[in-house]
This record gives sequence, structure tokens and C-alpha cells, in this order.
Amino acid sequence: MKFSFDKNDLKTGGGEDTCWLLTNGLGGFASTSAAFSVTRCDQGLLVAARSPSRRYTLVHRMKEELTVGGETIFLSTQSFADGTQTENGIESLAAFTFDGVPEWVYEARGVKVTRGFGMARNENTSAVVYEIENASPAPCTLTLTPVFQMAQKGEPPQTPPEAEYDRGGVEAGGLRVFVHASRPVEKIPEGSESLYYADEEKDGKRPSGRGFFCCAASVAVPAGERGTLEIVFSTEETRRSGGSILAECRERQRKLAENAGFVSPEARELARAADAYIAYRASTGGKTVIAGYPFFGDWGRDTMIALPGCALATGRFEDAKSILRTFIHYEKDGLLPNYFPEGQEEPQYNSADAPLLFINGVWLYFEKTGDQEFVREAWPAMKHIVDAYRSGTRYAIKMDTDGLISAGAGFDQVTWMDVRVGDILPTPRHGKPVEINAYWYSDLCAMARLAPIAGESGEEFEALAEKVKSSFNEKFWMEDRGFLRDVLSGTRADTQLRCNQIWAVSMPFTPLPPEKERRVVEKVGEYLYTPRGLRTLSPEDPEFHPFYGGPQLERDLAYHQGTVWPFPAGAYYLAHLKVNGDTPDAAKTVRGLLASMPDILREGCVGQLPEIYDGGAPGPSKGCFAQAWSVGELLRVYEKLEEIEREAE
Repeated sequence: MKFSFDKNDLKTGGGEDTCWLLTNGLGGFASTSAAFSVTRCDQGLLVAARSPSRRYTLVHRMKEELTVGGETIFLSTQSFADGTQTENGIESLAAFTFDGVPEWVYEARGVKVTRGFGMARNENTSAVVYEIENASPAPCTLTLTPVFQMAQKGEPPQTPPEAEYDRGGVEAGGLRVFVHASRPVEKIPEGSESLYYADEEKDGKRPSGRGFFCCAASVAVPAGERGTLEIVFSTEETRRSGGSILAECRERQRKLAENAGFVSPEARELARAADAYIAYRASTGGKTVIAGYPFFGDWGRDTMIALPGCALATGRFEDAKSILRTFIHYEKDGLLPNYFPEGQEEPQYNSADAPLLFINGVWLYFEKTGDQEFVREAWPAMKHIVDAYRSGTRYAIKMDTDGLISAGAGFDQVTWMDVRVGDILPTPRHGKPVEINAYWYSDLCAMARLAPIAGESGEEFEALAEKVKSSFNEKFWMEDRGFLRDVLSGTRADTQLRCNQIWAVSMPFTPLPPEKERRVVEKVGEYLYTPRGLRTLSPEDPEFHPFYGGPQLERDLAYHQGTVWPFPAGAYYLAHLKVNGDTPDAAKTVRGLLASMPDILREGCVGQLPEIYDGGAPGPSKGCFAQAWSVGELLRVYEKLEEIEREAE
């Protein structure tokens, strides 16, 4: 899909409320607003990655000045902490488009400037390419001044570090970035600026940070002629042209949209979006999944939720196997890392769902590929997980006598609703969470079917699955309310109407009879569904929070207390299809529910899906502007829709 914003779109809020994202396959990325300003401290033209969770903002933004006949006009746009906005290039911005890569067109005093941006694959390298058409009667000069931070991502310096431009690069704070341009890069007196971040202020964070500059490049274009200026930033010395980097990036993005095999434009765009999250982690020697940009690294739970859509639905089976293999290596006590630290630190294993979703991932991978050899490779870890859950492992994860799984104790939050604020657990779910037990049942059924491939009998898994199924129906189902308990804990939380029950309908194997499944889908649809995603709590609940925003405490208290999340909507749409027989009519209904997807993809981060929305009246996206499991779960829906539609032809 090609997203186009004209001058009116840009001046009525789209300029700085919309952003774009490119990634490099290492965890590094580039992002600015559509106006080419930075509205967050986490944005930049080169956020380089030493690993997916260790990233540095090297080049923050670009100051751009166009001089025509003695008059200087800014092409760059930026707000500053002193309240001024002396760079108002948005006034000259005629168009912004995103078709896998971003492009801008400026028109000022008879001069047209086109800016393109590309990022190299598997390198910490980005390129900005300018084409200038001077139709004015006077010569013009375009001058570029990169603004650096040279600091850990998300931690903008409050005082500029000592730095200088020397030997083709800038060095500061123990970091170095090479700067190569198609015109000479000149050393200039070092200066600094204090930037204002509107999006940080909205979230109650520090709204300012400093950047510094020490070099510049320029090109003069005579009247009636054309000129170009390219500038490349990299953590390694390179003489690659900006044009070649941009061309390679554009071609790769085009192929990503085509190669996944989807028909609908929205699905093709999501397939392209999915690539942003699959990254290489040198410390494990395999692929991983970045949970979301610009804030998150690679987390076990997010990886396992995102993998079926981002890797399997897009046909990236080798990537999926690499990701699963990484977690096989790090399985411990029946648990999988929820977070990979750097250096010699131990991974954090505080997730009850990641191991169960790993088994589900192996099952879905096998369904797609028939790869029995990999099933045998994964089997010891899978069996160890089941054994550990039966006998008990860390974080109070243990099977009870009824066959159901309990998890969580004290301050340990081990489901995806895991917020903790000091001694406050906004969404306590200690006990037997509904989705954990839905995963558990599905996994036991999958294990029974995979056991013969591993040379074992599946009878024990089948017998336990039957016990779990009976207990699940007996203890979670509330006939008078027509939906499932969220948790079995003996507290008020048990009967809260939450989205977690939808996975009891959408997993590959489910414990409920068809009539109960239908009632769950109806109840979730009535109270929790929105076109942007599912609410995490019914609006009728006294604990419902309709708004997400403000200081950290306020945000955390609302995070799972009504806030809308797109990723559970994937399970809802799949469940809706299922209870309606996966028929063409059901597919048509879901297509209708997804009719706003082009608008959703256009809002926030262009071509991506966000982390969350407000629960009361979902409007602008919030949280991470690009979230892996949001993209992955919606991709699974489009995959199922196209499968149904193909079979009906």
C-alpha cells in the first residue's frame, strides 16, 4: 500500500502526529515524524544496535537550510525546549508518502527538494538522499547539519558530551559514527540545542533532551539546474552511496509485500510490517522478535505470541525455526526466558505463558512444514515443560489435582497482564488464569499428536487433556453469565469480564463445547470488542479505566484495566470465524469488521499497528507505535480469511 499525505493532511495534525519506521534486522531502527521532526527521545535517523536490547541513538535528527537568492528557508521542522519552533519546514512540505520507505517533497521559492530515506539490512547504516530541482531565477544552496546524541536510546543527554568531527566521523561518550556524504563534510564549531518532545510530555516523561552538532555538508545548485546531496551514517567505515542504500531498501520492502503470498493490500502491508520485528541476536546466534518500537527489546512472551503471524503466516519458516531453536537452548526448569539480558547476567524467566506458547509454536510450525526432524529436536524441551508444570516450578507454577495450572504468588506477575507498581498489582491474577489453562489444554492435545513422531506414546497426554477439559468446563464456565471466569482465585477478580477467555475458543485445540464457545464470542463482542482491538475489562466494571495517559502510575493503573489492545482482536476474529463455521459468509462479516484497517494503518506509525488505544473511545494510538504481536495476530486473521475465500472459489 502507498500512503500519501498532502499539504492539508500534514498541516491539520498529520505532520507531527504521524511517524514512520525502518529497521535493520539487528534491532536498530530509524524513525521521525512525517514532518521529519523528532517528537520522542527514542526517535532518530540512526538508532544503532549492539544487540536487540542494547541500542544507541547516534544521529538524532537533521537541520536543513535552503538558501535561495539570499533568503534562508528551513526544510527541517523541530520544536525546542525554550518554546520556540524556529525550524518550520512543515510550511514548505508539499507531500509525504510511505511505500515501504518514506519520501518527502518540499516546494519553496521555485525550488523543489525531494528527500528519501533508506536503511541498510544487517548493518547499522542509514542514508538520506536529496534531489534538488532549482526552477527559480537565482542559485540555491542546501545545507545539512546532522544533530547527534551519542547516547543510550531513551536516555537523551541533558548536557552535550565532548565531541568533534575528525577522520570522517564523530566520536563522543565512547561511541563513534561515521559520516560520509556525496559532497565534502566540513567541520564546524560545536554547538548544542535543547529539543522538546511532545509525545514524551503526553506520557508524563521528561519532555526535553539535548543534541549537538559539529559538522555540515552542502550543495549549490545554479538557477535552472538540478543537484543531489547524499549523506550516509554508519557505525562502520563505508563508501556505499546513499542512493544504492535507498534503492536496496526500497526493493527489499517491495519484495516483502509480494513474497508472503497475500492477496489483499492490507495483508501485504502487514506482511511487510512484520519484517521490522524479526532480528538477529548475536548472543544466541539465532533470530528473535523485537516486541515493539521504539521502547521494547526481545521478550519471550511477545516472541511466542507474534511468531505464528510474523513468521509462519508470512512463510518465513526458517526464521520461525531459528527463533524456536533459540528458546530450546535457553529452556530451564520448564520455563523460557521472558527477557534476555546482556553480558553474563541470567535471563529472566518470569512468564507462565511463554513456555506453553512455545509448544503451540512448535505445533503450528509442524502443521505448516511437516518438519518431523525439528519436532524430535524440540521434543525434550517440550516434554520438560509439561513435566515441570505438572510437578511444579518457579513462580508458583504448578498443576493442581484437578489438572489445572496455578501460577503467580507474592509480587510475581507471570501472565501478560503483568504490571506491578511498587507494592501495587493493578491486575492481580494469582491462581488459575483462564488463558494459561486454555494454552495448557491445547498443548496437551498437541503433545499427544506429536508424541509418536518423537517415538513415544501420546496416551498419557490424551488422558490428562480429558481431565483438564472436564475441570475447565466445571470451574471456569459461569452459566448464569454466559462467559468464563478470568481466574480462579477466590476473589472478585474471578468474575471480571476480560478478553483473556477468547483464547479458550481460538487455540488449535479447545476445551469448550460449540454452544459455550459461541456464547463467549458473543459476550466478548458485546462488551469488549472495538474496531481497534479488545478492551481488557468490561466498561461496566467499576475498575474500568477509559483513558490511558499521564504519569507512569496513572498509565500503569489503566494498562490492563480497560485499555484496548489490538493483538487479542486476532483471536476474536478467528474465534468469530470458527463459531460461524469458517464459511464464506463468516469471512465476509469479518472482512466488514476489518474495513477500517487502511485507516488504522495510516494513523500513528504508517504501515504498522500500535500497542494500545484508550479503552473508552479508542482514538489515536498509544504506547509503542509499532507492536509485533498486534501485527502478527492480525496477519493470522488475514491468512485465515484468504484460505476460506480460496476454498470457496
